[in-house]
Amino acid sequence: MIVAGIGFRRGASVAALTEALLIAEARSAVRATALATDHSKADAAALCSLAATLGLPVFAVTVAGVETQTQSLRVKEMFGTGSLAEAAALVGAGPGAQLLGARVVSSDGAATVALAKGVGR
Repeated sequence: MIVAGIGFRRGASVAALTEALLIAEARSAVRATALATDHSKADAAALCSLAATLGLPVFAVTVAGVETQTQSLRVKEMFGTGSLAEAAALVGAGPGAQLLGARVVSSDGAATVALAKGVGR
C-alpha cells in the first residue's frame, strides 16, 4: 500500500493538491493507492474532489505526536507534528510504514504531499 499524506492550506485548489501528488509520485516512481490527511481536514472540498477523481479512499488520521523528517514550526504549533503530509502518510500506511522521501510542495505553496509505503492499516 502506498499512501499519499496530504497537507494543505484553507482554500487550496484541486490543482495544487494534484500537482503536489504528481510530483511526489514521479520522484518515487510509484502511484498512491490511498490518500490521508489529518481528521480536521478530511472533508475539505478539494481533497474530496481529488479522491473522487482518482477513485482513492481518504483516511482521516491523527497526526499529533508523529515524528517527521521535515520540521515546520507553524505546522508543529497547529497539528503537533513537523509535517502534516509526512505524518499523515506514515499513519495512513500503518505500523512499520516508511516514507519514500521528504514531502513535496505545490508551486503555489498551498499543498504538500509525502508518500509512505506500508503493509496496510
